[in-house]
Amino acid sequence: MIDRELQTIAARVRLVLYQQIAWAETCASGDGARWRDRWIERDEWRAWSASDERGRELAEARARIEAGLSEVTPRLKRLAEMFGLDAREVDVVEAALAAAISPELAGAFVAACGRALPTESLIASIFDHGVRRVVTPESPLARWELVRRIELGPGEPDGFALDPAIVDWFTGAYAIDGVLVGLAQPVAPRPPLTGWPVAEVGDRIVAHWSADGPSPLRVVVCAPPGAGRATFAAALAERLQLALIAIDADATDDASWPSIVRRAHRHAFLTRTAIAFTGEAALLRGWPRLAAAFPLTFACCEPDRMPAPAPDATDLVIELPPTTIGDRVALWRELVPAASAWNGEVEDLARRFRASPADIAHAARRAVATPAEAGSVIGERTRDQLGDLAARLECPFSWDDLVLAPGVIEVLRDFEYEGRVRTALWEEPGLRRLFPQGRGLFALFTGAPGTGKTMAAQVLARELGMPLYRISLATVVSKYIGETAKNLQRILSRAEHLDAVLLFDEADALFGRRTEIKDAHDRYANTDTNHLLQAIEAYAGIAILASNKRSNIDQAFTRRLRYVLDFPRPDAAQRRALWTQVLGAIAGDALAPLDRTIDALASAIELTGAQIKYAALAAILAARRDQHSVRATHLLRGVDRELQKDGRSLTERERALVVHAV
Repeated sequence: MIDRELQTIAARVRLVLYQQIAWAETCASGDGARWRDRWIERDEWRAWSASDERGRELAEARARIEAGLSEVTPRLKRLAEMFGLDAREVDVVEAALAAAISPELAGAFVAACGRALPTESLIASIFDHGVRRVVTPESPLARWELVRRIELGPGEPDGFALDPAIVDWFTGAYAIDGVLVGLAQPVAPRPPLTGWPVAEVGDRIVAHWSADGPSPLRVVVCAPPGAGRATFAAALAERLQLALIAIDADATDDASWPSIVRRAHRHAFLTRTAIAFTGEAALLRGWPRLAAAFPLTFACCEPDRMPAPAPDATDLVIELPPTTIGDRVALWRELVPAASAWNGEVEDLARRFRASPADIAHAARRAVATPAEAGSVIGERTRDQLGDLAARLECPFSWDDLVLAPGVIEVLRDFEYEGRVRTALWEEPGLRRLFPQGRGLFALFTGAPGTGKTMAAQVLARELGMPLYRISLATVVSKYIGETAKNLQRILSRAEHLDAVLLFDEADALFGRRTEIKDAHDRYANTDTNHLLQAIEAYAGIAILASNKRSNIDQAFTRRLRYVLDFPRPDAAQRRALWTQVLGAIAGDALAPLDRTIDALASAIELTGAQIKYAALAAILAARRDQHSVRATHLLRGVDRELQKDGRSLTERERALVVHAV
């Protein structure tokens, strides 16, 4: 059918060219006043076509072809309908197509107009268009870039060539526009996740089209990166009997963006393929006005981000729900072959990690063989996603390393348990109804420096199997009104969908008490604090705030925290346990002769856990320098160095108590 259509189009153009050539030859054989590329005098033309044998023969052949032209040129008719071409514009397409698919017509074009390509004046002459231009800047031929002007030389009229992609479409060789190669990727439909509203949204789209005709819709799919936005779009497109391609706007520059959008919509019409635009640039750039937009496009963005308005489409905003434990279990089993042998550990993995579909697909590509490998790969995915907004802390400590009061340990274990089960907990409809906000897991750790706040956070992160990120206050706190809240919101929005624990050290710099309003600056500062409160309440992840003084934290923040925990300075028994633990880890078996010294240090000198650790390190280094085992004098040297940091030194009495204990 395609070959017949192409042959018919080429035959029609050949005949009209032969008519032009024959008429020119007739004119040249007379008084010579008329010659190539001149407008045909229509009355004389008709008279010649009726009376001259050659003219009559060509006119009758042309009439026979044109009589059944619409029946044998379905693609030409479809192109005209898709892009709104009138009869004169269709003639331009035919002439340019014939020149592209029938190289032997080059001689006929040269004979007709002196050039190997059709010109605007030639097309107007052979198809009786008159003097009004057809290919204007507002013509669909130009706006859809269906034909291109070809410079033939200085002083020469431009030739017309059909865009190669359109030639390929006519010949059946079209797959994708060359401009879109490297930018567009087909998205294969997959079974949608259980919570995705594919059927509901599909019905809404059909209802919209039924009411308003196929008026264009842009479906804005809001979800975190990796949540399956393009896959949702593909499932929805399949329901509407369309394919889908995704175009990465970040891979284009601003100058080529309008042409990329036009070419993408043109491709959509040619192939009945919906388009999903992805990337940050798709949100920031303006959208060009089109001659006509394809009825269905998608824009993928993060929650609370919207693309610029599309002048030719109505937006339908859809927020994808987060994956459930059941979704993640199904994805692990579907995408990772080894997961079939993990039994109940798959469910545990799905509870511990809110892995996105992209995360699980990445783990599948890494060919993970065990749940531990899978958890490690998922953890790696979050490592650099906060960029310079936070620093990742190593978490080498376990519960055995914490030397704290039993009551503090008990609360920390409660926090850990809630961190483990919170994903399943907030899937319960009753709890979600009672707590529409405030689902984040927040704790405030207060106490003097060195009392174990950071170590406790490290232990919790390790036990939860999550990375721990210390938020850099330099990237958050700003002297400009409103900027601090914006910076915090940027961090929280990026971290919310990561399986990570955030640590806000020196949290009173962010969440300090509001002041009495004395001037405009106080008013704006308090407004900033209110915005911080809203950001914290909306955050659904895990975060720990650490401060040296609980009284420095605004009570409005404290009321919104699930856990508030004070870390007191260690008592004598705890100090002895800390000395024993640290020295045992460093000195090993050489610790036994120091038992009485350790008892004396713990009883006589009040130190925090951090001070004990660094004092022990200094003692070990001093002993190695002396090439001797650790002695009381080395320990006293380390203790004295730590006390000097606080502006004091060991008293003679304290020294005597330790030395006499040996």
